[in-house]
Amino acid sequence: MAKTAAQRILSLASRQQLIRPRDVAALGIARESLLRLYWQGLLVRLARGVYALADGPVTEHHSLAVAAKLVPHGVVCLLSALRFHGLTTQDPHQVWIAIGVKARKPSVTSPSLRIARFSGRALAEGIELREIEGVGVQIYCPAKTVADCFKYRNKIGIDVAMEALRSALRTRKAKVDDIHRFAKTLRVAKVMQPYLESTV
Repeated sequence: MAKTAAQRILSLASRQQLIRPRDVAALGIARESLLRLYWQGLLVRLARGVYALADGPVTEHHSLAVAAKLVPHGVVCLLSALRFHGLTTQDPHQVWIAIGVKARKPSVTSPSLRIARFSGRALAEGIELREIEGVGVQIYCPAKTVADCFKYRNKIGIDVAMEALRSALRTRKAKVDDIHRFAKTLRVAKVMQPYLESTV
């Protein structure tokens, strides 16, 4: 017996946890079916155009999954990447996302985004793909994130950058050589040198 449109949508939502109207349209199902499930209370709207099962699981990094669904070309960076990797005591109330210098700024109200403009190798290198709540999330690796923190130390504070460096080395989530390589790419090797020397 063929599944109804509602059953197919709920099945999709249980598999990939966060769904958008375009996901439903790709199955050949009218978007009204998605709204009907929302009105019936079987789905919840997490942000404009992002839905999930009403009783679905929510993880610690839920906002990163929602942000990745809304800004698929963005990369989680700086404080949000530090938090994800467990390299800071900071708890950012915004999701820090890196996008290209010429990319259009996302018109997203929830979750609150903090946009950073990266270019060239600074944007493209050090990206890991992690799965959070069934969503592929692009996020910078620990070594790249530490180097980014020194690059943007005026935005996030040198104390946060130093904490990240010490935590990354202490927990062995990043090697000195990898951090130094990214520091050279970002042209902050000279800035970081004394801090690296004091921690090894």
